[in-house]
Amino acid sequence: MAGERVFRVMLRMEIKPGLEEEFEELWVRIADAVTTHPANLDQWLSRSDEKGIYYIVSDWTDESGFRAFEKSDRHLRHRERLHPFRERGSMDTMHVVAHIDSRRLGFESHELWEAAG
Repeated sequence: MAGERVFRVMLRMEIKPGLEEEFEELWVRIADAVTTHPANLDQWLSRSDEKGIYYIVSDWTDESGFRAFEKSDRHLRHRERLHPFRERGSMDTMHVVAHIDSRRLGFESHELWEAAG
């Protein structure tokens, strides 16, 4: 990943009991408010094994691109739509310092991987 400095944002959201399925459906329906921003690279929604806990991870071209998105009216409207589901939440930001793309290494099965080691 030479020369590339991805800025990663990780949100931890605690969703109100009984609203998890509706939250997931809405998140997918309105995700384009994030993913269509020119500085956004990718976004994931993950459900924790802990009931009602979700993690949203998004990658950005750089911190300034994310901060511009974060202050935008469109982001505020997006956040307002998700707010009724949220009981608590926190956000961590970070700079990715290394990335190893395992897909390019060519091991198509567990057996091939095991034989190589």
